[in-house]
Amino acid sequence: MRHGNYEASEGGSGTGTALTFLLLGLGVGALLGMVYAPKTGKQFRKDLRRRYDEARESFDDIKEQARDLAEEAIERGSELADEVRERVTPLAKNLRRR
Repeated sequence: MRHGNYEASEGGSGTGTALTFLLLGLGVGALLGMVYAPKTGKQFRKDLRRRYDEARESFDDIKEQARDLAEEAIERGSELADEVRERVTPLAKNLRRR
């Protein structure tokens, strides 16, 4: 009896890939904007450092959110597995008796 055909995706997470390209694009855009803005070297370095710090904080926030979501997904998956096990065990015992 066939229950379906399941395949594991070998590509990474689509959301993770999109997020990576988004952050990369934002970084490149910010850098190009600063390079072509008419500012002194000292002001440019100050702005560059400030934007780097902002990007790093933003990345850390996103990383923390992703970690929290992953932990929640693992916890929920474990709960679902326990629920399925509780429901299937009596059915399996009944089938063995027959």
